[in-house]
This record gives sequence, C-alpha cells and structure tokens, in this order.
Amino acid sequence: MTLSAPLEEFAGLRAVTVDGPPEPGDGPLPEPGEVAWAIRQRERDGRWIGTFAEAFDWFLGNVDTAQVTHLVVGYWDHDLDLHTLLIEVAGRFPRLRALFLGDILDWELHISWIQHGDITPLLAAYPDLEHLEIRGASDLAFEPLRSERLKVLRIESGGLPAEVARAVAASDLPALEHLDLWFGSEWYDGTTSYDDVAPLLTGERLPALRHLGLENGPFQDELAEGLASAPVVARLESLSLAMGMLTDRGAEALLTGQPLTHLRRLDLHHHFLSGEMQERLRAALPGVEVDLDDGRGEPDWLDIGYPPSSALYIAVSE
Repeated sequence: MTLSAPLEEFAGLRAVTVDGPPEPGDGPLPEPGEVAWAIRQRERDGRWIGTFAEAFDWFLGNVDTAQVTHLVVGYWDHDLDLHTLLIEVAGRFPRLRALFLGDILDWELHISWIQHGDITPLLAAYPDLEHLEIRGASDLAFEPLRSERLKVLRIESGGLPAEVARAVAASDLPALEHLDLWFGSEWYDGTTSYDDVAPLLTGERLPALRHLGLENGPFQDELAEGLASAPVVARLESLSLAMGMLTDRGAEALLTGQPLTHLRRLDLHHHFLSGEMQERLRAALPGVEVDLDDGRGEPDWLDIGYPPSSALYIAVSE
C-alpha cells in the first residue's frame, strides 16, 4: 500500500492507466481482460489538463468493456456524481470482478477528505464482485453486504465511521477470504471502537476467512486482548494489527493467549513495542513471518502505567 504512487498492480493484474486518448509513443492498448484498467484525470507536471469524466468517456468508447474484469477509479472531480456514473454503465461491465474505488494519492486529496457517500446502490449494480477495495471513508455508508461471491474486502481510511464497521460485522459473506479495515483517528471521524468490530472475532459470518487485518487503529491493545481467545484466529493464515498503537500490553496478550504458531504471517509493523517484547515475539513464533518493522520506540510512560495523549499515534490519519 502507498498513498504516494498509483497502483502498479491490482488483484493479480498489472494496472494500466487511462487518462484520455493515447499520446505519441504510447503503443497499442492491451487486451481488455488482461489488465486492471485504472481511470484517472489527465495530469501533467502537477496540473490537471483533463477530467475523470473525459477519461472515462474515452475508455468506454475505445475499450471493449464487456471483457474488462478489473477496474480502478482514481481521483475524480468533486462535482462528478461518480456512483451514478458507474451505476449507469454497469451493464457494459458484465465480467467485472474487481473494483478499487479511490486510488487517490495524498497530493491529490488527503485520505480523510475522500468522500463516497452511500455505496449500497453501487454494490447492488455490481453483484458479482469478488474483490472490493475502498480508499477513504468520509461520509461512507452502506447496508450490510450479502454476497456469495465476495472474497476480498478492504477499506483504507483515516477515520472509519462506526456505522461502517458495524455494517461489515453484520454482513453475510460466506466466501470472504481476506478482510482489511483501517480504523483511523477520531479527529477524522474515526468513531469505530472495539465493540463495533468484536462480532468479527467470532468468525461466525466469515467461515472462509484466512486473512484478518484490523489496522491503523488506536485500540490495538484491546483488539489483541480480544484476539487472544477469539475463535476466528484458529482458521487464519495471516493476521495484522499493523499501523496502529500496539504496545507491550497487547503483545503480551498475543503471547499468553491461544497459539499463533499456525500463522504464516503476523504483521505488527508501526508499533510501540519494547526491544525485549520484540525478541519474545520472535522467539515464540519461530516458524511465523513476524513483521516488526517501523518500530516507533518504546513509550517512556510504560513504567508509570498511563500514556500522555500525544505519546502514541497511528500511521495514517489525514
């Protein structure tokens, strides 16, 4: 994941940018079903010289969208009703299986400013999606999902509304294998709490889940304590509590809870763990790929038992 460069690959296919008519030297277009088509506003030298609507119109007129399986949506103008546009052309994408809404870079628009609104009608227009990624959660809303096909769901946010987290937890997704949620900061409407996502830890609605990412959050210690005895963990192949405010308290819960030796990967990068705790984790999980990169240093308040408000921070907020 990066907010500083556009996707080069999406859901297993190379991403190819379309921002309008090809320029001299661009070469022929690839076959429609062999790449992920990334539609973007045309930009040169940091200046917009086209609109998303213009780029999308050219795409519709020059690519056989009936063969397109992967679609990436980049930055769009504020005055464009993106969801209505995509709903109106849904019939032209009968094979669409993977959709990324908002491959928007930080210089284009901060993640906490990306607005989606209610995407329930959009998801209803594309019921055969198997892979859905959304960046940005300002005003994001949808009814609990019901899909027999969806295998991957990722929501990247600088602030995830509690209503969205509860909708995910209440969704009926028997085929879902991969779930990532970025919780973000309360300063950017990140109202999600542990209680909102606790139903996910039972795994009852997610029988096929193999990866769980509960990331970029302020309550990582509480999550770790819940995961220590959560039924969903036993069937996972990878688990992530990365990018958040994880301290030795949460790591201790992971170590003393149910075994994690069956995992292929445990991602804890961007953490606040002591050096001793990091060594304990590595020693306890010798066959697991444990990502402890980007340690932010051991908080100096551990000895006194309470944190000042500014001691910890998440990786992505604004």
